[in-house]
Amino acid sequence: MGTSVSDPNTVESNYDRLTEIKAFDESKAGVKGLVDAGISKIPRMFIQPPDIYGRSLTFDGRIPIIDLGGVEVDSVRRNNIVNEVKDASEQWGFFQVVNHGIPLTVLEEMMNGVHRFFELDTEVKKEFYTRQSGKPFVYNSNFDLYTAPAANWRDTFACLMAPNPPDPEILPPPCRDIMMEYSKQIMSLGFKLLEYLSKALGLHGSYLKDIGCAEGLFVLGHYYPKCPQPDLTYGTTKHADNDFLTVLLQDQIGGLQVLHQNEWIDVPPVPGALIVNIGDLLQLISNDRFKSVEHRVLANHVGPRVSVACFFSTGLQTSTRLYGPIKELLSEENPPKYRATTVRDYVIYFRSKGLDGISALSHFRL
Repeated sequence: MGTSVSDPNTVESNYDRLTEIKAFDESKAGVKGLVDAGISKIPRMFIQPPDIYGRSLTFDGRIPIIDLGGVEVDSVRRNNIVNEVKDASEQWGFFQVVNHGIPLTVLEEMMNGVHRFFELDTEVKKEFYTRQSGKPFVYNSNFDLYTAPAANWRDTFACLMAPNPPDPEILPPPCRDIMMEYSKQIMSLGFKLLEYLSKALGLHGSYLKDIGCAEGLFVLGHYYPKCPQPDLTYGTTKHADNDFLTVLLQDQIGGLQVLHQNEWIDVPPVPGALIVNIGDLLQLISNDRFKSVEHRVLANHVGPRVSVACFFSTGLQTSTRLYGPIKELLSEENPPKYRATTVRDYVIYFRSKGLDGISALSHFRL
């Protein structure tokens, strides 16, 4: 690859982190390029500080799983689902859904599309490599490469699929068709989830959709190559999501963990399931009723792991709409806990600080 790799096991008095980062970035080959080059030790720029909660698990398999089947014909079932979504969103901030209506063949093809893109010849992929977030399709490694304390062992592509879908011809051929189809399916599921979440807050079923929580949709394809020293780095460091709602598709390798009651809990892969988690903006407008929970992805000797994260947010798109705690949820006993913000301003703040392990929500708390 032409870049020098520093030895993480030695102390270098003349270590120049910025030079190492620039060389990595300018290679445009990502973490996959390092692995393809046959490295046996990770570059120093990827070495993460220890997490105060450690890496070990206390227990696993407790993330709620909600069956969305049968809601069209059974009003009792529909009410039960609202209650399950309410409990999961208030207590966990995370849950998995099955019988969600998206065919398994579509899920599998979306995962295959991510594999196909990242396994393109490096010279072909370089055409899409950029740090200009305004481009319709962005491929790079670590959006916060120059600001985060350490880099993550992960490459990513991102595309804004709503409110203004890109011209399909702009998308890479290996994932073009499936991204268009998958986005439509996820948007439909998102409408259903926001209906349940609205009702769980005691609001009209269309409330969250009507105020724009499903106006934007970002699709991110994550590629986590196998790592020669997984105990020294992370696939994704501890963070919460800067959106209203996230729907995640993960493969069977696993590695996703949720911080629950100061314990890291494994989110085991469930065939055909999708993972749903509350984003910061939904915690903000629900005035802390729903929880945006920190989560992370472990690095692994096994790989590549792939996942597809769909963020319901307009991101950096220009908008004057302010989001603050929903007035119908407030009272003398429950005054607003956050100042109002636009989605754009929230995302700008989130991106400027990077994945530093500190909640962006605290910056907006009154």
